[in-house]
Amino acid sequence: MPVLRWLRRHLIVIAGLLTLAYMILPNIVVMVFSFNKPNGRFNYSWQRFSLDAWKDPCGVADMCGSLSLSLQIAVWATVGATALGTMIAFALVRYRFRARGAINSLIFLPMAMPEVVMAASLLTLFLNMGAQLGFWTILIAHIMFCLSFVVTAVKARVMSMDPRLEEAARDLYAGPVQAFLRVTLPIAAPGIAAGALLAFALSFDDFIITNFNAGSTVTFPMFVWGSAQRGTPVQINVIGTAMFIIAVLVVLAGQLIANRRKNSARP
Repeated sequence: MPVLRWLRRHLIVIAGLLTLAYMILPNIVVMVFSFNKPNGRFNYSWQRFSLDAWKDPCGVADMCGSLSLSLQIAVWATVGATALGTMIAFALVRYRFRARGAINSLIFLPMAMPEVVMAASLLTLFLNMGAQLGFWTILIAHIMFCLSFVVTAVKARVMSMDPRLEEAARDLYAGPVQAFLRVTLPIAAPGIAAGALLAFALSFDDFIITNFNAGSTVTFPMFVWGSAQRGTPVQINVIGTAMFIIAVLVVLAGQLIANRRKNSARP
């Protein structure tokens, strides 16, 4: 039958589109309910269209403060994890040293173990050190948590690099620093950028590790969890929608830049 033949030919495309729709559906629901005006405290059922939440996204007490704190922690955690993760990835790929295999295995532990185990371990460490729980303990915990993901992303990119390009740069009298900045870093940049974006998303979104090591500090995920106990402000949906749109725009911008570079590289 023609219909079955057509379905067989386009099965992979159809499955991919259905999977994409399944992934995007929660974001669409959040976006739709950011324009809702509920009658009560809970924004769980559609009542009527309104732009009130968009006009005053900081209308809920302490929400924008917790959002600003989460953004600060995510930015600094991304910088720290990306810098350390990039150096570790280069060391693991380019150099041979004792315990290299063991370190390669240990790098995956934070990714493999449950977050609650790492959160409890870090809390025990901070309490034994007498550290004051707050911004700095959250930041240290997030860097440690994100480090493995950055190492994995950068390591995959570095392993695919052709070392002959760097040898050619040295043959053309480029110094070690110049060869790194002009050849190695641009080639590794996509992996570094992927690791940084992943670290930012993981840090901004984290709740379990943050909840254990925050003390009295309240980040945006903790604010959302606390609000859900007594009501769900529409402004939460507004912030979620804004973050989703920004993420999509960043991805589209990256694709456009990559396509322009490909087109300009063609003869």
